[in-house]
Amino acid sequence: MSKNTIFRTSDFNFNLPDESIAHQPFSPKELTKLLVCENGAISDKQIIDLIDFLQEGDVLVFNDVKVVRAKLSAIISRSGAKLDFNLDQEIQNISNNNVLEPSGIWNALCRPAKKVKEGDELIISDNFQAKVLEKTDDGFIKVKFNCSKNELSSNLEKFGSIPLPPYIKREKKEENDQINYQTIYASNGTAVAAPTAGLHFTDKIFDLLESKKVKKAFITLNVGAGTFLPVRAEEIKDHKMHEECFSIDEKAANTINQARQDGKRIIAVGTTSLRTLEAASDKSGHIEAQNTKTNIFIYPGYTFKIVDILMTNFHLPKSTLFMLVCAFVGKEKAFEIYEHAISSKYRFYSYGDSSLLFKKK
Repeated sequence: MSKNTIFRTSDFNFNLPDESIAHQPFSPKELTKLLVCENGAISDKQIIDLIDFLQEGDVLVFNDVKVVRAKLSAIISRSGAKLDFNLDQEIQNISNNNVLEPSGIWNALCRPAKKVKEGDELIISDNFQAKVLEKTDDGFIKVKFNCSKNELSSNLEKFGSIPLPPYIKREKKEENDQINYQTIYASNGTAVAAPTAGLHFTDKIFDLLESKKVKKAFITLNVGAGTFLPVRAEEIKDHKMHEECFSIDEKAANTINQARQDGKRIIAVGTTSLRTLEAASDKSGHIEAQNTKTNIFIYPGYTFKIVDILMTNFHLPKSTLFMLVCAFVGKEKAFEIYEHAISSKYRFYSYGDSSLLFKKK
């Protein structure tokens, strides 16, 4: 496939029945369906079988970001109207030392955006407010809170809720989602969406990895609300990818580099881990510890530098994530995988089943 091939967003469309969308996670997690595509062959397995496809010394790379209670409700002081908004990411500027520095200003997605104006005060509680500094045409606003970073964290816990993806339509139980929509290893950063491939991992699976001497590396990418935004451009080259902050420490970089030097495989757990690794590596696939941001957009024609295997859930039609899958296994094979998944009653999206995809050779 030529790098100059013109792809349209409609080229990545497929019909997905409503009943394929998962609204609750499967239990027990170890028995969740796992579609495996290895050397072009598709097989139906379960998460517990993941270990059978891994070898000693392979490295699983996890995104250890923590989902925050980013959905807030407020009253606009100017009009008294109610407004719901979802925090996206705190704006971080890159310093002269190429290090991210938090600004205290957050991007947020609000509905309906027409209610709010620049300069509005958003009253969340008597002592917790945000000022609208800027408003854009795509429904995003920039806000600054009237509290410190530590106070903001506790205020979000008190007044915020977990921002479930818009395709999960049910009367959610907040307590359950607070547990279910968080990986067992979440520990760093601030995300408004979970790295959902990681939701399948349990202590039992981690014990199996340990027994087979499969290594783990943890990176952090702050998953933003942009991951849910549709691709509106007719040609995908015209799509403006959202920007997300990430960090890779020395330990993770060394683990990954040593594995590649030893001829072992790198397995990205989720598209966020894959995007981070591909954005962070040089042309030879070597990674340095770093703390920066990326808007990498991966679609067919992209040459992968470091990731050998991708574990990922099933994604929206015409989404940047499905385009990434098409790049990884080949567009024709990706459609074959998704057709098999739909006909075999796999469950789609955040609370759905998963897949283990070996890179097209």
